[in-house]
Amino acid sequence: MTLLDAHTDLVEPSGPTVADLGAGSGPAWLDAWLAANTGEVVATRRSLHANPELGRQERRTTELVAGRLMAVGLEPRTLPSGTGLVCDIGYGDRCVALRADLDALPLAEDTDLPFASTVDGVMHACGHDAHTAIVLGAGLALASAPALPGRVRLIFQPAEEVQPGGALDMVADGAMEGVQRIFALHCDPRLAVGKVGTRVGPITSACDLLEVRLKSPGGHTARPHLTADLVEALGLLITQLPLMLTRQVDPRSGTVLVWGAVQAGEAANAIPQYGVLRGTLRTADHATWGELEGKIRMLVEQLLAPTGVSYELEHVRGVPPVVNEAVSAGILADSAITILGPDAATSTEQSSGGEDFAWYLEHVPGAMARLGVWPGHGPMRDIHQPTFDLDERALPFGVRVLTQAALAALTTP
Repeated sequence: MTLLDAHTDLVEPSGPTVADLGAGSGPAWLDAWLAANTGEVVATRRSLHANPELGRQERRTTELVAGRLMAVGLEPRTLPSGTGLVCDIGYGDRCVALRADLDALPLAEDTDLPFASTVDGVMHACGHDAHTAIVLGAGLALASAPALPGRVRLIFQPAEEVQPGGALDMVADGAMEGVQRIFALHCDPRLAVGKVGTRVGPITSACDLLEVRLKSPGGHTARPHLTADLVEALGLLITQLPLMLTRQVDPRSGTVLVWGAVQAGEAANAIPQYGVLRGTLRTADHATWGELEGKIRMLVEQLLAPTGVSYELEHVRGVPPVVNEAVSAGILADSAITILGPDAATSTEQSSGGEDFAWYLEHVPGAMARLGVWPGHGPMRDIHQPTFDLDERALPFGVRVLTQAALAALTTP
């Protein structure tokens, strides 16, 4: 029994019906496939939403995707870990890839959806259930085509939400071998359904994690001169490290250090022996990202040297910026325009968020576009929030965009 079979009570037997905004935009075999299977695409998304799995635990999700692909005669290959898979469709030396991410977030869902998460403290709050359903739908649609001008590789990766990201697992396993170009969509709750936001150049930012663990002999607050004041040292790092960093990097790089957690001490009259400080370090510039670790280590050493407090600095390199290649970004925009006309493609700003799709672009050109999921009225329910939801008309539209992009890329020099 597959994951989808196990939860048919959550959806109508034939799948819920949503409007296919691009109906009639062709090719004919894609129109026919969506006319027959849009409900199944939506049902797949709902089943994944109801049964979320955290990074590198996505075994049932992987099995669901693999089962759907095998049911139409395809031969998916699951990673040795049991999470994540790749699958080629078609034949030929030329190959383009479509990528989806499988994992959910450690958040308790706060929606009234009939298919809300059934897993305590875990939900699809970033739209990865939609990404997976869309890429799966595009793959199954492409498999129904009379012929393809090359190969399309589907990449379903684990662990996008953890550092440094499951994209590295896929690359290490050979997912990019033979690929000439790669595409992805990401849900955007600030963009109306039926629109795709594209950008040439960086569309996301690099994101690293910092943890500084401090140690002091401790002592009485009446005699700070006889010890090393750990809380004072923490205060120096909290206030001065972000400030000093701004004088070490180009201000046009969009570099920002923000602390998210600080812990030290219990008693008001005791200088603690241990403390920890955690935060994120982001930059919009790829070259700057490569320089940041050395600069941070230098500044931490300089700031703490006068305090007498010892420390350990853990700088976890995360992901580089997603840098969209011009031809690939144009293919995604043109695909949306082909489906719904010139208003379907719009420009988008660079985000300060991180996305491990960037690792694929270290190997081949490609692009990520933002997929509108806002219904056009009511609140914009942001990603990474317990209330996140999306307009499911974005699902067949996303299938059309990625299918058209793959076909166009296979015939683009």
